[in-house]
Amino acid sequence: MQTRWKQASLILLATLLSCRTMTPHETGFLLRSIVVGGHSYPYSVYVPQSYEPSKRWPVILFLHGSGERGSDGLRSTQIGAAAAIRANPERVPAIVVFPQAPLETRWLDEPADAAMAALHASMTEFRGDPDRVYLTGLSMGGYGTYHLALAHPTTFAALVVVCGGLLPHSTTTAVQQSPLTMSAPDPYAFTAHTIRKFPIWICHGDADPVIPVEESRRMVALLRAEGGEVHYNEYAGVGHNAWDRAYGDAEMWRWLFSQRRKK
Repeated sequence: MQTRWKQASLILLATLLSCRTMTPHETGFLLRSIVVGGHSYPYSVYVPQSYEPSKRWPVILFLHGSGERGSDGLRSTQIGAAAAIRANPERVPAIVVFPQAPLETRWLDEPADAAMAALHASMTEFRGDPDRVYLTGLSMGGYGTYHLALAHPTTFAALVVVCGGLLPHSTTTAVQQSPLTMSAPDPYAFTAHTIRKFPIWICHGDADPVIPVEESRRMVALLRAEGGEVHYNEYAGVGHNAWDRAYGDAEMWRWLFSQRRKK
């Protein structure tokens, strides 16, 4: 009997020691950085509490708007997808990458490359599923979503564009046209044709004073003419802040996670 007690005690001790020496995986909003073109770009990555490294995880790349630009790696997690995660984390069982564009830049050129580098680094670190990679952005980030979809036509499984567009307007200096559409006679038709195979969910307020709702209406019409799968939510009486409604929509999240990359 004494021998059995000793054996049981040794097993219990070994179990406790192994638990103490195991490093638990961090969850929540984690701060990271990536170097691109000799410049350091901070970003945050959200890891759900249910994270298990033994399986592949869907990954979302979120592009913030102009108000979240900077170099702290944190402001990008203030609104939009991050706010929706904090309110209802059970809706977003995914790795979510929040790159940050420096002040006075857009999601073009090196900042766009840094966003993709942050995405790839996060997929490696947290076992991202390459068939379930999603791209979304709001306002300036909505413009960036179209740009990155054009630049990386085989990477993403679906897109969510919130109060975004293609061309600049006198109401804001925060957005610019993608160089990938500069030579097209009709940037909207060119973009719709190029990204027609992406399932896409577009949201816009019809009273938006910053990015005219016609940007989204035109893209929706052309995407549908191309035979694309398009969901469109236009919010009556809503101004530029369409993101609270868009990312607060449980159905949008269910739809997003049902999408897989077309091969």
